[in-house]
Amino acid sequence: MEELLEILRDMHPDVDFETEEHLIDNGILDSLDIVSLISEISENFDVTITAKDILPENFNSAQALYELVRRLEDEG
Repeated sequence: MEELLEILRDMHPDVDFETEEHLIDNGILDSLDIVSLISEISENFDVTITAKDILPENFNSAQALYELVRRLEDEG
């Protein structure tokens, strides 16, 4: 989780990713951020995020993102 939080903090150091639960809904993460995140997560966690995984609920919080990564690792 810490590695994921570091990736997010590098993108937006002003956001408290440990408590924010509406990253997409509140416009904190935009489409370019999502593309960057997918690339960083794929590289750092050795998982593939497919189009079916690109849903707002998977990107609305650090916890949701972490759960997505864990699920993809398990499926891997």
